[in-house]
Amino acid sequence: MLLSIDPGLLEEDVGGETLSALQATQSSCVVEEQAVGRSVTWRRRRVQPGAGGEHTSEDWVEEPHVLVHVPLEGFLSMVHTYSQEVRGADTEGQVTLQSFSQSILDRSAGRIPALVVMGLEQYFRTQRKRLVTEQGGDRPMRRKQKSRVRVSRVDVEVALVHLQLTTGVQVQFLETWKEFADHINRFTKAVAETPFKRGREKADISFYMENQGSREVKVDRSGKGLLQVWSRQIQQFNRVSADMANAIVSVYPSPWLLNQAYQECSSERERQRLLAAIPVRRGEGVTSSTRKIGPQLSKRVYLQMTSTDPNLSLEIHDSLHVETCDRGDGGP
Repeated sequence: MLLSIDPGLLEEDVGGETLSALQATQSSCVVEEQAVGRSVTWRRRRVQPGAGGEHTSEDWVEEPHVLVHVPLEGFLSMVHTYSQEVRGADTEGQVTLQSFSQSILDRSAGRIPALVVMGLEQYFRTQRKRLVTEQGGDRPMRRKQKSRVRVSRVDVEVALVHLQLTTGVQVQFLETWKEFADHINRFTKAVAETPFKRGREKADISFYMENQGSREVKVDRSGKGLLQVWSRQIQQFNRVSADMANAIVSVYPSPWLLNQAYQECSSERERQRLLAAIPVRRGEGVTSSTRKIGPQLSKRVYLQMTSTDPNLSLEIHDSLHVETCDRGDGGP
């Protein structure tokens, strides 16, 4: 992935710090003028294989996203204009969030815009202090804030709802430039993972992506293959990926060991949550992520291993069946 950063974004007071924070995460960045000012776009490198399987050429594919920083003063002005418009005032020629977002859509060649506004909470805190100061008769504070339009939280929320309903554009509010750099990194990771996630969504069951069904697992007399069978059994649960199943198998490499662990637990709650904290790692490098098995899957595996109720629903894909396992593994 390559991040293209508009020079206008780096003209901010801490623009250099933002760029340094991005480069520290090993993100590939280039500073070049964008169709939309103060924006970030992404490109993905695509390698074209040759006839012999060797990489013969590569090109860059534009990703359909653009992240745009909107200065706070401009955002407040656009919200204020929309609020006046709702109240029936004549706002012809003035910019609202909707018209601003539509102009981005028109200029960004079909890219999906996401807006970022910095310092809104600080603005509201200043507004509260300003109100208290004015009530106390302190004029200097009033003169200091004279240039800013006044908008309320309700004004902002109403404008955002209208924006999402009319254009589908969403706005992220951040307070520091460190948060802004972190947000770009998260956005980059999400963009990078999109093709992988779409590929998984197209598969009815995640391990079909490996081009082999559960019936193809071979178990020889030495026991080779049993670990894969055990992993496949766990993957029969709804919404359980190979990464999640392999994480459980890496800690409890057989049903017997898992049953032993259940017996050593001191309470029902402890048994149900035995697997919840097992980490699941997916991907590598900048696209890597870590999550936990979680209490729901932990409880379902526990019930599968211990329940004697044949009618208990565990949300298992019952169309699958592993023929190589006997029932001596402690399962129901």
